[in-house]
Amino acid sequence: MPKRKRAQRPASESEEDYVDNSDSSYDETSRAKVPQKTRKARKKGHENDGSTVVNSISGHPVSMHVISSVEPMRIALLEWYDRVHDARKMPWRKKFDPSLDVEGRAQRAYEVWISEIMLQQTQVATVIPYYNKWIAKFPTIRDLAASDIKTVNSLWKGLGYYSRAARLLSAAQKVVKELHGRLPDNAKDMEAEIPGVALHAQPKSKRTLDVLWAGAESFIKQSKRPGDINQALIELGSTVCAVRDPASQTSAVEADIEELCLVCDPIPSDEDNGSVTIYPMKAERKKPREELDSVNVIEWRSRDSRDRWFLLVRRPQGGLLAGLHEFPTLPNLSGVKASSTSNMAEIPYTLLQELLVQPPSSHSDKVPLKKSATSNSSYNVPEVIQVTSAGDVVHIFSHIKKTYRVQWVLLEGDELPQLRPSVSPDQGTRENGNRAKNSEGKHKGSEVSEVELNTIPQTLSAQWVPLTQVLDANISTGVLKVWKLVEKLWATTQ
Repeated sequence: MPKRKRAQRPASESEEDYVDNSDSSYDETSRAKVPQKTRKARKKGHENDGSTVVNSISGHPVSMHVISSVEPMRIALLEWYDRVHDARKMPWRKKFDPSLDVEGRAQRAYEVWISEIMLQQTQVATVIPYYNKWIAKFPTIRDLAASDIKTVNSLWKGLGYYSRAARLLSAAQKVVKELHGRLPDNAKDMEAEIPGVALHAQPKSKRTLDVLWAGAESFIKQSKRPGDINQALIELGSTVCAVRDPASQTSAVEADIEELCLVCDPIPSDEDNGSVTIYPMKAERKKPREELDSVNVIEWRSRDSRDRWFLLVRRPQGGLLAGLHEFPTLPNLSGVKASSTSNMAEIPYTLLQELLVQPPSSHSDKVPLKKSATSNSSYNVPEVIQVTSAGDVVHIFSHIKKTYRVQWVLLEGDELPQLRPSVSPDQGTRENGNRAKNSEGKHKGSEVSEVELNTIPQTLSAQWVPLTQVLDANISTGVLKVWKLVEKLWATTQ
């Protein structure tokens, strides 16, 4: 079993994808090391897999894990939950109404489904305003299905893990098209039919899972309020038995339950803090890989006016930050190439050759120009006035630590440069290709000065956006950080 750590709550805004986790970084504190003698003794107790196995340290049978008197606990739990049901003012939490017809129950399922997806790795306080805006825009699943990814992402902007929004849209469209506009009314079909819905089973041990599921089933078996029991347990964990600063130091959870458990690793007593703060325990998270991207904030200005326009490109529909807009980017640079000022200054020319019908001339012979087949005129060819480094932005996803090396690229011309026609390649191919492993198993970085233009596919679409509308575009939190860094550069240089 992997080494486990105490889990801390995620930040209020989780970024970004891959739960995508996905999209957040946890501040985890390692638990104290367990004495080797204790670990060996506990391991010996694990070797016998019989149902009457007795823990060699605490001396109890496995049958102690069976909840034999669930009704008193269930009654007490529900009585408590009825008192605190509305305390946190969650708009999706409503009392069960047995008079609802099929359509009414389907509507409640839609509302709960939206809230549950939003609440993945994201705190309640963060979700509430997003949920309210969502339901105002998409009051029913049919309203959502009739929308598009641009509108959906605009509502999701800043919530993190953007693939969740795309899955909600695709699932809604499937439900309307194939399931008569109603979500499945049972867990098995929800998992089988609805993208983004899956059984969450973190423990890897079958014995541990069996114990947990047996306990869960005993709580809801023959209950008239299974949904409320589920919500009550969640509420108890969120407000009373919290990871930090638990509300009740006399909680039954404070007992050393590791000494009553044969299927878990031993833990220290942690008597000073109360053992309730040790839970929930999580497997040690894999360290995110580190990548360096060149992000180019490309601005065009007219020679005859003060108009300012910025170039945004749209990411592919799948993968990291699907469907969102960003400034032209060359991902995963090697350290050597990124440290060269001349190589970094060459990147905007390379990117513009893929994006513009009439790209500016490069000062490097290593990057051949793409000539337009339709015009030989230099009238619409913009001139690169300057390429200025703005600094670095560090942005952490659940699986990647990105460093954005930001450049402000200023173009001037007589007319707004014409963009190449949109195609539908996968920009992810570029990123994956740059991460292709060499023969020694190490990732290759982008060789900026040796880039072949046909290895850099065009993005799904590109557009010029006026200065006043950049913040209204569907951009991620990381891109917003880049924009703020460039604004800071302007404030100090202009």
